[in-house]
Amino acid sequence: MNMYTLILIYFTLFFGPMITMTSSSLMLMWIGLEMSLLSIIPLLTNKKNPRSTEATTKYFITQATASMIFLLAITTNYQQLGMWALQEQTSDLIIALTTISMAMKLGLAPFHSWLPEVTQGIPLHAGLLILTWQKIAPLSILFQTYELVNIKLTTLMAISSVIIGAWGGLNQTQTRKILAYSSIAHMGWMIAILPYNPGMMMFNFVIYIFLTSSMFILFMMLSITSINLTSLMWNKIPTVLLILPTTLLSLGGLPPLTGFLPKWVIMTELLKNSGVILAMLMAMTALLNLFFYTRLIYSTTLTTFPTNNTSKMSYHHSNLKANTFLPTTTILGTSLLPLTPQLII
Repeated sequence: MNMYTLILIYFTLFFGPMITMTSSSLMLMWIGLEMSLLSIIPLLTNKKNPRSTEATTKYFITQATASMIFLLAITTNYQQLGMWALQEQTSDLIIALTTISMAMKLGLAPFHSWLPEVTQGIPLHAGLLILTWQKIAPLSILFQTYELVNIKLTTLMAISSVIIGAWGGLNQTQTRKILAYSSIAHMGWMIAILPYNPGMMMFNFVIYIFLTSSMFILFMMLSITSINLTSLMWNKIPTVLLILPTTLLSLGGLPPLTGFLPKWVIMTELLKNSGVILAMLMAMTALLNLFFYTRLIYSTTLTTFPTNNTSKMSYHHSNLKANTFLPTTTILGTSLLPLTPQLII
C-alpha cells in the first residue's frame, strides 16, 4: 500500500474516535463512528484473499447496520425534541435504539456472532485494532449517556455476553477466536457496571487494552494463529514462557495480577447496588474463561513436541526484532494491583 495512503488511513482512524469522544452533538459522534469504519476497511483487506474479503464484508455490513440504527435514533430524537443530544425527555425507544446500535458495534451479545468470524479472517494487527481501538468510540457514547440507559437492557446484555464469551471460547483452537470470545466476556463486565459507575467501565477497558495488546504483540512477533503453534514458542523466545502465562492469568482475573482489580471492584459495586445474582453469575463464568486461558498456558509451557536437534533453541540463530511496546503493556497489565488504593480513589 502506498505510504501516503497508509498515513491518511491511520490519521483518519485515529481522529474518528477522538471526534466521537470530544463531541456533545450526536451527529458529530456519528461522523466519528463513520470515519473509524471507513478508514479500517482498507487495513482489513490489505492481504487480498477470500477469507479476508468475507470477514471485511461481514464487518462492514454489521457496522453499517449499527450506524443506520444510531442515525435513526439521532434523527428521531431531533424530530421530537429539536436537539442534537439525548435528554431526560428522550423516549425510551430512542435510548434503546442507541444502546442496541452501540452493542452491535462492540460485539455484545446477542449481537456478537460477527466478532469471532471477523477476527479470525483478518490479519493479526487488524484484529488488534478491532478488539481495542475500534471499541473506544462506542464506549465513549455509552459513557456520555449512562444516566439514560435502560438498566434491564444492559443487565440482559451483560449476562448473555459473559455466558457466551465464556462458553463459546471453550472449544476453540484458534488464538484469534479465543481472544474474540474473551473480548465479548470483558465487554459484558464493562456493560454490567455502566449504569452504576461508568468511570469503572473505562478503567476496566484501559486494563483490557493493555492485556489484549500484549497477547496480540506476542502472536504477531511469532505468527501464532493456533494453539498447536504455541507449543513451539519456547523454541523461539524463551522469555515468552513467563510473559504469556502471566498475561493470560491476568486476563482471567487471578490475584495478585492487575486483571483481578477491575473484576474485584465491579463485583463490589454490583453488590452495593443489590446485584448479588449478577455478580455471582459473572464470577462463575469467569472460571470458564480461565479454563481456556489455561489451555493456552498448558500448550505453551508444559507441552514440548518432538523436534530435531537442529531446530532446538533456534533463538540462538534468529534475529527477532525487539518490540518496545511488549514490556510496557505486560507490566501495566500484570503489576498494577499494589497501586489499587491510588487508582480507585
